[in-house]
Amino acid sequence: MRVLKKNLKRLGYVIAGLIVFVLSYLAITWLLFYVPVNKNAAREGLKEMSIYIMSNGVHTDIVVPVKTEIIDWSTIARFEDTESKDTTFQYIAFGWGDKGFYLETPQWSDLKFSTAFNAAFHLGSTAMHTDFCRSVIPGQHCKEIRISKEQYLKLVQYIKSSFKYDAHRRVIQIETHNDGYGPDDAFYEAEGAYDLFNTCNTWANSALKACEQKACWWTPTDKGIFHQYP
Repeated sequence: MRVLKKNLKRLGYVIAGLIVFVLSYLAITWLLFYVPVNKNAAREGLKEMSIYIMSNGVHTDIVVPVKTEIIDWSTIARFEDTESKDTTFQYIAFGWGDKGFYLETPQWSDLKFSTAFNAAFHLGSTAMHTDFCRSVIPGQHCKEIRISKEQYLKLVQYIKSSFKYDAHRRVIQIETHNDGYGPDDAFYEAEGAYDLFNTCNTWANSALKACEQKACWWTPTDKGIFHQYP
């Protein structure tokens, strides 16, 4: 009986600790996405080209032109890596995240506890998701951001540094045939580790910081990013 009481007491401490952790995480998330960085970016600098942030309601992608005088992304994330192999697309969306989420969870109904646990606690590997787009239409879940060529070069360097490369400096494609993705999607091995504090949206938020645009001090959610672009 004494051992049982001791174990129940320990379990109570664990549950209480988890509750405190979750509430603290949610509170910090809510507070910090109201703390802006580069808040005057829209009024400063040259506005020479457009990039976009796009959300599906959970995950934020960075969308850029496939080809500019600065870079031709199709030489890195290749058209031939997609099922369609269509070379007429004008834009490409980049999203970084947990490989298990990307490859094993194309729909939320496919989510497994093991996938979520590994992603939350730094136990999985990461992937870069690319999706070619024919056009980009700004709206509630898609915002246009005008930046200079110099700032775009910084964004290019940030995105390129998120890929893993082989010995020949080529990105490493991940073969996948999962339902839930289109014929214009491709996946690649990525640098970094995903967890509760470094999510897909944290990556996108850091991309905006890298090119000196409005962003949150920190956010794990798309809501924090889009709060800066009402």
